[in-house]
Order: sequence, then structure tokens, then C-alpha cells
Amino acid sequence: MGKVFIIGAGPGDTSHLTLRAQQLLASADVVIYDALVDESLLQFLPAHCERIYVGKRGGQPSITQTEINQILVDQAQRADRVVRLKSGDPFIFGRTTSEVDALMMANCSYEVVPGISAALAAPLLAGIPLTDTVLSYGFAVVTAHAPEELHWDALVQIPTVVILMGASTLAATVKGLIDHGRSPQTPIAIIRWASLPQQEVLVSDLGHIVSTVADRNMSPAVIVIGEVVKLRPFLRCDRRSPLRDKTVLITRSLQQSPELQQLLAAQGARTIEMPTLEIAPPSDWAGLDQAITKIGDYDWLILTSANGVEYFFDRLAAQHKDARALGGVKIAVVGRKTADTLQRRGILADFIPAEYVADALVDSFPESLTAKQVLFPRVESGGRELLVQAFTAAGAQVDEVAAYQSTCPTTADPVALLALQRREIDIITFASSKTVQHFHQLVVTHLPKDWSNNLLIASIGPQTSATCQQLFGRVDIEASEYTMPGLVTAIVETL
Repeated sequence: MGKVFIIGAGPGDTSHLTLRAQQLLASADVVIYDALVDESLLQFLPAHCERIYVGKRGGQPSITQTEINQILVDQAQRADRVVRLKSGDPFIFGRTTSEVDALMMANCSYEVVPGISAALAAPLLAGIPLTDTVLSYGFAVVTAHAPEELHWDALVQIPTVVILMGASTLAATVKGLIDHGRSPQTPIAIIRWASLPQQEVLVSDLGHIVSTVADRNMSPAVIVIGEVVKLRPFLRCDRRSPLRDKTVLITRSLQQSPELQQLLAAQGARTIEMPTLEIAPPSDWAGLDQAITKIGDYDWLILTSANGVEYFFDRLAAQHKDARALGGVKIAVVGRKTADTLQRRGILADFIPAEYVADALVDSFPESLTAKQVLFPRVESGGRELLVQAFTAAGAQVDEVAAYQSTCPTTADPVALLALQRREIDIITFASSKTVQHFHQLVVTHLPKDWSNNLLIASIGPQTSATCQQLFGRVDIEASEYTMPGLVTAIVETL
């Protein structure tokens, strides 16, 4: 028998998912998720994970809670790790008690993992504090799916009221508050799709809110009632987020994407990952192994990527050697990220060209290359032929050996593909020519001809831009510094 993890997914956006929740999603065998769980959260699931949708929305046919309980028990009895993914926090209007009871009755192991409730996150992201030393000594959180059951006499005494699941019963809620003494001038805010790019905040007062939203769909929403709503103009949290409301597609490999994801999230962007590269060992280690056996014969070791650093030194260790084996071999690297990866191995690069492109390596090389023995561990296919040609033309003897593979996934990530088809992507980032080529190979046949009309194509540098021009006919943003921070800076400066 497996174990069920009942996880709170937070208000929606992946940046508000807890680390514990992300770790459990990454190791799940089955995920059972609700309607309000943003599909971008599913990108953390492993490829083998089975996905079961059990969403319920008001006024629409949906699965019963009893059926959901049985699904949890059935999956716990056949899978190792089952994740029950709920929006917000599982213990705040999440019907978790019923599910835990069913698991306990079936003698199934379970764990409940907290999440950030939309009742707390939505007001904050809208710039509305629920407490204030002057305007609000406290707040209440209620669900308004059955307004006739609410204790109106008590609620009107509390300075701030947060209402979940109340969009469809807004008129009854407003009437209940006013009838029991709340002023029609009391400010009210309706926050729809909190934390997501489509977040919408509508501010009014109790006397006018019903007519204001009469012709608008405001579900799902968090409703905040109280004088603290007046603080929103001064405390809006999106002013310092230049990429707020922007959705960015990241096309790097899963191993490489966290840095870019974090940089974009820090600027307020929502990110969706669609790996277009799979990094793996080379099909044959023979070339690299042979080079390592005579490593002391080389004058220079050339490393043009963090992947090259990792795979070279891992293979060096597999041959029972360490950095001491390099002896008098000098090391040249391309790019600050490559240099940093090398430094984490305890080695400082002897040469880093000022321009973070491999093609600048030969032009600014610190010594004559005539008769120099050069080892170039590189990607197995599709690497920089011009670099080898330039070294050779300068008089060097170059041994290029495969250190790793960079292949195209067999299928596109379904969450990312759906976002492209729905035209929900504002910016696509490309960090290498291969990501452009593989993206084109994976998705373009599944998209209409004008798929890129509503988005910007962002490139990390000239070589990548040239491939974008070749396959897409344009590039909209190009980094002036050919690094991940440089790419993000270019995006922010363009928008």
C-alpha cells in the first residue's frame, strides 16, 4: 500500500507553491487535482505520473465527494506515492476531513501538507492588508456558498471580512451585511484569479458593487470587505514587478531551467517550462576516456558550457583521477556560468573571453596557438564547428571528443503546448540555437501559422538570434550580455 499526500497548492501561481509540495509533486506516481489548481503546477510532475482530474465548479456537472474519496483509497492501494492536490490550504474549506476519514477507514497512510490560502494571499497580492493598527484589529474568513447560514450579527462587528466562494451569492451577501447594520459606503474589493497573470481587482462599495459586476463573471474570486480596502492605492504589491501579468515560456532543459525561472519570478513573471533539451551521457565514452588517459599531453582544455564542465570532471573521477591530473594544462571557458561551474569544482579558469560567446575565444586568446595541443570536450552533435576550424587555422592541434548529448524530447510538454494554443504566452526565451531548433521541431506543427503574432521571441545572443531568424523570421529581444541575467535584463528593458 502506498501513501497519500494531501497538498495545498497555494493561490495558483507556481511561485507560491511550498518547497515541500514541489518535492512531493516531483516524485508522485499519481496526482488527483481540483478545478482551481493552475495547470502550470503540473509541470513539476515526473513523466510517468498519472493525472486524475476531479474538479468541481458551481453550477456544472462534477464528480461527487464520495467518488473522490473512493479514488483516493483505490489509488493508495495500488500506487506508491499519491498526491491529492488542492488549491489554497487543504484545511481551509477544502473538504479534507472527509477525505482523511475515508483514508483512515481503509487503513491508508496519509500526510497533509499546508499551503498558502487564497484568503490570505489574494488580499496581499492586491495590496490590501487584512489587519491595520488603525483600520482593522482583526478579520474573519467565511464561505458564502450558503449565505443564509452565516451569522450576520457577528460578521458586521468584525472590521474586515474575507469571503471565499461568494461570487455567485454576492447580492445576498451584500444584503445580509447592510440589513444587519454595515454601511453601504463600506469599501469592498473582489480579487479574481489571484496570483495569476490574469489577476483582476475590482474596488467599489457595498451600495454599488452588485450593479458594478452585474454583467461580469467574477468567479473564482476572493472578496474583501472593510476600510482596509482603502489602503490598496498605497500598498499595491505589483509596482516593483516589471514582468507582472506576463507569462514566459522557458525552453531550456529541466536541469538548466531553475536559474532562469528564479530570475524571471523575481521580476514578477509567471513561468511555464517546456524542456526542449534532454542532457545525457554521450553514446560512447571512448573518445573522452582516451583523451583523459593522456591528459598531461594537452596545453589547453576548452570548456564552453556548464554541461561540458560537469560531464568532463565526472568522467575524470570515473577514471580515478582528480584536478591534479590536469597538471600544467590551462583551462579556457566561455561564459560566467561555465566559469562558476568550474570554480565549484575548485578550479579557476586561466582565460575567459570578454564576450560570452565561443566564437570570441580564438580572436582574444592569450597566447599563440601554433603547435598547441587542445582538448575540446563538447556536445556530441550540433556543436560549434567554426570554433574547431578557427583553432585549427590558428595552428592548434584540436582533439574534439563527445562529453555529453543534448537531444530533443520525444513530445512537447502538454501544459506548455496548451498554453501556446490558447495564446497565453507573452514571451518565449531561447538560450541556445538547439532550443530554437527543437522547439520548432516539437510544437510548430501543432500550432496555427500565426501562433507567434501575440508574443515576443527573446534570445540570449547573436547565434541563437540567427537561428530564430531562420526558423521564425524574426527575433524581438536579444541580450547584450549573453547570460541568463542578461537575458532577463533585456526582457525587462524592452517591456
